[in-house]
Amino acid sequence: MSDDRAIEISAEQVRRALAGDAPRPEVTCFFNEPTFTATYVIADPSTGRAAIIDSVLDFDQPSGRTSTESADEIIAFVELKGLTIDWLLETHAHADHLSAAPYLQEKLGGKIAIGRDISAVQEVFGRVFNEGTQFPRDGSQFDHLFGDGDSFSVGDVAAIALHVPGHTPADVAYVIGDSAFVGDTMFMPDYGTARADFPGGDAHQLYRSIRRLMKLPDETRVFLCHDYKALPNRTHFAWETTIGAQRTGNVHVHEGVTEDAFVAMRTARDATLDMPHLILPSVQVNMRAGHLPEPEENGTRYLKLPLDLL
Repeated sequence: MSDDRAIEISAEQVRRALAGDAPRPEVTCFFNEPTFTATYVIADPSTGRAAIIDSVLDFDQPSGRTSTESADEIIAFVELKGLTIDWLLETHAHADHLSAAPYLQEKLGGKIAIGRDISAVQEVFGRVFNEGTQFPRDGSQFDHLFGDGDSFSVGDVAAIALHVPGHTPADVAYVIGDSAFVGDTMFMPDYGTARADFPGGDAHQLYRSIRRLMKLPDETRVFLCHDYKALPNRTHFAWETTIGAQRTGNVHVHEGVTEDAFVAMRTARDATLDMPHLILPSVQVNMRAGHLPEPEENGTRYLKLPLDLL
């Protein structure tokens, strides 16, 4: 499907939901402050079918211990509401937290899904971690791979996947009813946009992906994957905004900012940023659809730490 056609379908879907001619989802956020990550439960109130986007497996790096406390909170909510999970959606292979999708799938069901360009991320980081031929680079660890413009549903709520590369080659935004879940393409308007300096990232692509999303109606609800408060101007976490607010007020990419100006800003800013402190464990796990590495002969699982490489 062409870029223009996919965004036209998405925009029409949003307009119908806003007008009351199609169902709108109920969205509940679970914010994980240690990783500044917003996980969403998106439910169709009429059918009780639901999806979970960008879940978090708690991980303490100094001790190497994992925990399911954050995921268990989501499970308790889903069970309390009597929801049926159809989808466990990832917007991309996160570099700042481990996915809890396999654990949630074991407890709640649903298909683990991501964009089909995850294979590009697997190819790059398969080499970084010297995974060898036993590690497939075709996305087969996931239950479903979305192409640009692929449609699906959450109960009776129409949904579409949009390929929005730039932060990584595989980023996907999910437009569900009147709501867009945009991953790391954009943050709150006062914080700006995601970095584009990871392997396979591209600031030009990020700019074009954001401009594409801004073709959605201004009233489209926008749900973000992270928030960092944008201190000192804001002292509370926030994760919901609108396309209109992004288009007119995003400090990095509002209307009038040219692609060249954005790329120059993003490149200079990215050069000052440290690597996310959980990037090495996170990517090793998330490129496997959240599955931990297989135990070695002593029964223990290990994560690799490449020295002097990145």
